Amino acid sequence: MKRPLYKAGLLAATIAVFASCKKFDDINIDPQAANADQVQVEYFINNSMIGAQMDPHIAERVFVLYWKTAGHQQASGGLSSGSANDGWTSDYYSYISGWLNSINTGIQIADEKIAAGTVKPYTNNLKQVARIWRAYLMSELSDNFGPIPINGFQGVNPDFADVKTVYYFLLSELKDASEKLDLNVSNPSNLSKQDPAYGYNYNYWKRYANSMRLRLAMRLSEVDAAKAKAEFEAAAAGILITDASQMFQVQEKPGWDALTGVMSREWNAQMLPVALDNIMFGLGGVKSADQLDAAMQASIKPADYVGKKYDQHLSLKTNNPRAGFWYDGLPNSIDPRAYKAFIIPGDFDNPAFCAYPSWDNSSKTTKRNLSASPSNAADIEIDATYTWNSYNAGDWGAIGSRNQVRGWAGSYPRLALQFRNSTSKRVFFAPWETYFLLAEAAERGWTVPMSAKVAYEAGIASSFAYWGVSNHLAAYLASNDYNALGTSVNYDHITEPGASRTMSYVDGYTNTAGTTTIAYPTNNLYKNGTVRNDRITKIITQKFIAQTPWLPLEAWNDHRRLGLPFIENPCIENPLVTMPALNSSNYMTSNVKFFPQRLIYPSGLKNSNANGYTQALQYLGGADDVFTSLWWAKK
Repeated sequence: MKRPLYKAGLLAATIAVFASCKKFDDINIDPQAANADQVQVEYFINNSMIGAQMDPHIAERVFVLYWKTAGHQQASGGLSSGSANDGWTSDYYSYISGWLNSINTGIQIADEKIAAGTVKPYTNNLKQVARIWRAYLMSELSDNFGPIPINGFQGVNPDFADVKTVYYFLLSELKDASEKLDLNVSNPSNLSKQDPAYGYNYNYWKRYANSMRLRLAMRLSEVDAAKAKAEFEAAAAGILITDASQMFQVQEKPGWDALTGVMSREWNAQMLPVALDNIMFGLGGVKSADQLDAAMQASIKPADYVGKKYDQHLSLKTNNPRAGFWYDGLPNSIDPRAYKAFIIPGDFDNPAFCAYPSWDNSSKTTKRNLSASPSNAADIEIDATYTWNSYNAGDWGAIGSRNQVRGWAGSYPRLALQFRNSTSKRVFFAPWETYFLLAEAAERGWTVPMSAKVAYEAGIASSFAYWGVSNHLAAYLASNDYNALGTSVNYDHITEPGASRTMSYVDGYTNTAGTTTIAYPTNNLYKNGTVRNDRITKIITQKFIAQTPWLPLEAWNDHRRLGLPFIENPCIENPLVTMPALNSSNYMTSNVKFFPQRLIYPSGLKNSNANGYTQALQYLGGADDVFTSLWWAKK
């Protein structure tokens, strides 16, 4: 653990904030000599917001190895298989405690200036901005651990509150802060640089507060429907994030500090995850032939083709509907965002191709012998050039030990370069999320400004615009084609796909062609597995795609809340010590015990705040482990 869990008070926070301001904004002020005029609210807001961008040390552990893994936005084991790391968790708790300490100090200073009558015209607005940002940070912390302090991170050991109390507090804070923002206040020209997201555009901050209130209200939909509805409807009546210009995002930059890209570490290949592959495969009916250049046309496969069967090298002990097959080409049709987000193996001339890691040539080595064992097809060479595959996490046993292709960087589609090289803007809230939240609310019968279909299609349109594929939008919205999970795009098309479909394949060992029955997976977490193509499933499916790769925590939250979209179980060739509930007799079913539900509190908390830790466990209502569901999540 790199920082103490017990936070220092105002003096330490002031020193830290001036050090940060000097680092990021070239403010050359001696913190020890800072006077009252130099200790400004905006410095603490800036310090908290910049810190929360996550330097590479914490980003690779939390954003990538925790959130992206649990949210199934990348191919990875670890947390998705029930394994958490106390060192990573302790570091995260320490970091976010510091961000909260800074923002609480900013609010305290604003209150002191207001009480002393030394305010500037914009001081009250800065206080409201600080409260809005604090609400986000507290929601992030609670969504990871569960019960947290409401009045914590202010220099004393705090009491912990249950998740319901935390959420009620956050909803109240967002409502009150947004109402107290004065949109007519003018700022001095030098203030904007202290706000890396909005430059202190108060109209945008009000939109963010209302949209955040939508997000948090919807989180309560399954456990506190009346509160969720009331809060959501009230927030939806205000101004919201509905346009790309209003997006809450922060510019990344190369280097090694808090503004370095959260997905920038080269060692992680950031491969296409199975969940997203199954969602996008065939979805929307947009032909690959209309998306790819001439060199790839010959690699496009028929619509009814499932791939080459390698059942001695690909684990079948999972409910992934296409387990056991290697797709030796490109899909006949696929969501047009797929080829933008994840670059096809061998597409080396694509400016978005990411050649990480730079210290070897693995990303550009697309040919591998399948097996390490002479008795198991050692002479079969797999050429992954212009192919589209993903692989399951879990324990592959002997099958995995003989498979030399699984997990090889050059064999799988990998995240596009612009998300890896610290040149993008990290997105915290985008218009598509607003629209999908409104669509879900309308589908639930709540009073919102637009119909469910209009909001749903607006969310897709917003995401398509972000990816630059709006030319395919009309055909996509009208498509009745099912993806690999049995879900279509057309909002009015709610016909169920049936239990299975007949598909062609080739035996990878004998090159014999044949046909096989591929069942659509049963998602026991949602409506007992009875539906695959209702409108809520469509909404969350589209939300999952749109939130990739910037909002994996929200993808994880939706899955914990609703069990949507369908996510495959880890492979279980051998028992998973970290996921004891999953075994060889139940791996074809879905269960909350097969998916991580939270992070375990850092071990140091027991010593630094024993009373608070005891309170947290009481409110948690279960063991302090990865599989204890949060209050608002499925049980």
